[in-house]
Amino acid sequence: MSNLTQLNDAQKKELSDIAHQIVKDGRGILAADESSGTMGKRLDMIQVENNEENRRQYRTLLMTTPDSQQYLGGVILFHETLYQKDDANVMLKKHLKDRGILIGIKVDKGVVKLLGTKDETTTQGLDGLGERCAQYKKDGCDFAKWRCVLKISDTTPSQLAIDENANVLARYASICQQNGIVPIVEPEILPDGEHTLERCQEVTEKVLAACYKALNDHHVYLEGTLLKPNMVTAGHSCPTKYTVQDVAEATVTALRRTVPPAMPGVTFLSGGQSETSATAHLNAINQVKAARPWALSFSYGRALQASVLKAWQGKQGNVKAAQATLIHRAKMNSLAAVGKYEESMEAQGAADAGSLHVANHQY
Repeated sequence: MSNLTQLNDAQKKELSDIAHQIVKDGRGILAADESSGTMGKRLDMIQVENNEENRRQYRTLLMTTPDSQQYLGGVILFHETLYQKDDANVMLKKHLKDRGILIGIKVDKGVVKLLGTKDETTTQGLDGLGERCAQYKKDGCDFAKWRCVLKISDTTPSQLAIDENANVLARYASICQQNGIVPIVEPEILPDGEHTLERCQEVTEKVLAACYKALNDHHVYLEGTLLKPNMVTAGHSCPTKYTVQDVAEATVTALRRTVPPAMPGVTFLSGGQSETSATAHLNAINQVKAARPWALSFSYGRALQASVLKAWQGKQGNVKAAQATLIHRAKMNSLAAVGKYEESMEAQGAADAGSLHVANHQY
């Protein structure tokens, strides 16, 4: 065994400490790693031009929100944002560091078609990943995100797509850990389609089981990772309507059957749910009467930002109102991450209850 390349005890401790810090005491993650193209779609909704200056202004608003460290353990950045400065020439990442919020970075290079499948994909970006991770670590990043995408239909996900994506996630995780970066493993099963809750649970269990088999095969140190899965929900076009409790029970059951207790935290993606339903589902998940050995928290993009963008409208005079909106949403989700959220707490916030679903969602 001695000639194997392995993490030493100090490296393992650093990774484990980072992973635990991100999800400590109900904290979660703000996913602000939208690519410039995706950010353009967000800005279009408020009639703001998609240019670097407007993206910088918006992300300055997010990164400088006072007291966000009470509810956020980490923020995932897009490459551009990691090197941007505020109007006073202070690096945006410094605002996070100064408040003890850990900095994450999106490291995948997007999805590509998987030949010989029915429109299934895998994720590219392994080439040069070691060098990029080493540089990101030097530049202040402590964790990373890599998103794989699977689709539910009568014939998908295929075994090929499940295995290929699990393998890619494991390689990415291994490379991150060698560079002192905690990998967030994100096998997103899209909510598109008419599938039932039961079908989503079945596929989620199959995908997560494959991911943990691959992580194990690649000697990934599970105590120094986080999982970013979908919640188990029916497809957006499913005629059957399920309760918040149904979703919570199915989600916790799927995790209990597949995710090792050694893994510190699950930071759910919102998957196009409305802001309030993403919070309500997370809260119900944390109230399920069953052993839940991991922190069950959030890593939301749209479900933390939709009402923030509406409040901001691209106007300097609206920054404080937009920041207050962000704090409110982050606080609601932080309460949900410990099962203490109540709908009545929303009265003072302007949370958006409209669906944020985008078919075949890309970053």
